[in-house]
Amino acid sequence: MSIRLKLLLSYTGMLVITLLMFFLTAILITIATTGDLHSLRDFYKVHYQLNPLTEEEESIFLELKYLAKNSPDELQNQQLLKDYDFQLRTVRAGLFIRRESNQVFASETFHQPELAEHLPGYDLNNNQIRNTFNIGERFYAYAKFDFRYTDGAKGSVFVIRERSPFAEVTRRLLPILLFLLIGVIVVANILLYRWITRSVIKPLDSMRHSAEKIKEGNLDFSLDLSSKDEIGQLNEAFENMRKRLQESVALRLQDEENRKELISNISHDLRTPITNIKGYIEGIRDGVADTPEKMDKYVNIIYSKAADLDRLVDELFLYSKLDLKQVPFTFEHVKIVPFLDDCIDELQYALEEKGISIGWGKRIDENTKVIADVEKIKRTLLNIMENAQKFMDKETKTILLSLQSDPQWVTIEIRDNGMGIPPEAVPQIFERFYRAEQSRNTSTGGSGLGLAIARQIIEGHGGSIWVKSELGVGTSLFFTLKRANEQGGPDSHAANHSHH
Repeated sequence: MSIRLKLLLSYTGMLVITLLMFFLTAILITIATTGDLHSLRDFYKVHYQLNPLTEEEESIFLELKYLAKNSPDELQNQQLLKDYDFQLRTVRAGLFIRRESNQVFASETFHQPELAEHLPGYDLNNNQIRNTFNIGERFYAYAKFDFRYTDGAKGSVFVIRERSPFAEVTRRLLPILLFLLIGVIVVANILLYRWITRSVIKPLDSMRHSAEKIKEGNLDFSLDLSSKDEIGQLNEAFENMRKRLQESVALRLQDEENRKELISNISHDLRTPITNIKGYIEGIRDGVADTPEKMDKYVNIIYSKAADLDRLVDELFLYSKLDLKQVPFTFEHVKIVPFLDDCIDELQYALEEKGISIGWGKRIDENTKVIADVEKIKRTLLNIMENAQKFMDKETKTILLSLQSDPQWVTIEIRDNGMGIPPEAVPQIFERFYRAEQSRNTSTGGSGLGLAIARQIIEGHGGSIWVKSELGVGTSLFFTLKRANEQGGPDSHAANHSHH
């Protein structure tokens, strides 16, 4: 439910409730004071007293009161009294006259033989001239005036109106009902205010506190997303922003840690060959290489270390460009089986010198094509092979290439029978500078960037790369390349010509 609808319903509800309470109160007061719902139109035309009379009744009562004061004996004239009673009966009221304890005149309106017994006693000061009384379940309102006849006898004139029992009960309960109605209005206001507060003010206040936390750098909290209105949508957007900020901060901190680690690793890997070069140059300068054989040996070692240093810098430069997506990829359709045959032929001689045999495991159709950057895939294979060579520990050393294909991908497996990789190291072997052995030495050769570069190249092709290994048995490294769409023609790769 939207906030606009909530506000509309709340204020409309408050208005309707207030109007209903007002009209109900007006009707109850009218019934209580006039005894008849039909007198509603006359209610606001008379003066409000405890039991007001209608205009007609008030006029007749005043005439009778005038007679009682000025010509009291006239109130024993039966014909005159009948005339007044007739006028009162037209407005559903009646006349009653008494002298001492005797009944002088009683209207036929009431048909109540016990009427005289229930009337109040004499009060010649006329302190209370209007009130009510009941006879059984019948209720009456009256206006009276006490006077003395000319002979000194006490007399009373009553204008009496029968009222409904409900009217009398309402009159007696009127203060309670008024307080109850006021209470209903107050409670309704409180409930509506609480509803608006809980659904609007509280969430906004929560968001304000959250914004203050973010300003202080605290992003480790969450917002309640239970509401579905505009506030809930704003809450959700704010929560998404907080999560993105938290991820951004975490990524920045991780990048900072990676940067520090990268600098440390680069410093270490550069220092090692530089230290060796300096040591052999000092040996030459100090005359240790005092024969042509020693001199040749020292110079060759220096050249080898310089070449290692050059290769390390080259790999650092390549990895950095790949990481920043600054290396262009030139994709083409390549028959993968002949391509791998050529790679095996190129590597075979160098590997055989190290006692390593390389060959095929499972092959696929010779004409299967993939979309690849030939030079970069060759670099990937070379890096994987170099990594495999370092950890060969058996007398018969072998590397096997196998292929599998499905309608979308070709999977290339390079399996060796080396020492294997510890399970805890498997997830980390594609990280830069990671070496499975604990020491940071270069006894096994390499920069620690080979597999990291391979991952960047394969991901640049839209494929994936992973490893499976068993300690003491060997390691299988897998990567995937997209199959070429034969229907696309020779230029179907043009859109991917510069992938990065």
